[in-house]
Amino acid sequence: MPQPILRTERLLLSPLAERHLEAEIHLYSDPEVLRFLSTRTPTSDEAAASHRRRLTMAEKVDGLGFWIAHLSEAGEEGEFVGLLMLPPAHGPDQPDDPAVCDLGYRLLRRHWGRGLASEASRALLRHAFDTIGQSRVIAQTMTANLGSRRVLEAIGMRYVRTYHPTFDEPLPDAHLGEVEYEMTQRMWRTMR
Repeated sequence: MPQPILRTERLLLSPLAERHLEAEIHLYSDPEVLRFLSTRTPTSDEAAASHRRRLTMAEKVDGLGFWIAHLSEAGEEGEFVGLLMLPPAHGPDQPDDPAVCDLGYRLLRRHWGRGLASEASRALLRHAFDTIGQSRVIAQTMTANLGSRRVLEAIGMRYVRTYHPTFDEPLPDAHLGEVEYEMTQRMWRTMR
């Protein structure tokens, strides 16, 4: 199953494609977008390499991957909003289980505080559980990233743990650790 186009009340989520590279470069040019992700802005070549890795990762499990969000204007792509993520769970302490995926979002700063991350994330959860049949969706962020944590709580995800990974170039507040949230198929059914 290829990644579908997803629609919400205000957004159009299109599967990430080669044509979206410039939008990603623009997204990652804002240090505030990267505040909880990286100590520096990536070069264009680094952003292009990350873009290619995302496209490759999207091929691992049918229906999972990355989406570019635009405001929906009469059902068509309007203004670019950000990048939404629902790849297979990955990382050194994540399960190698195709029924578990990882929810994430990165929005342009001018779209923060409007509920768009929550709106898009709900659409991705619906897709993960109702369309693909995932057993569990996880999300991770820095403990200090209160905005992202509020989004995860607003969409009904449950706090699982705080953990302390080691970083070569730690970000400010990295000593507070990272947090993991989850939504299980059972939680989703109960919430619905």
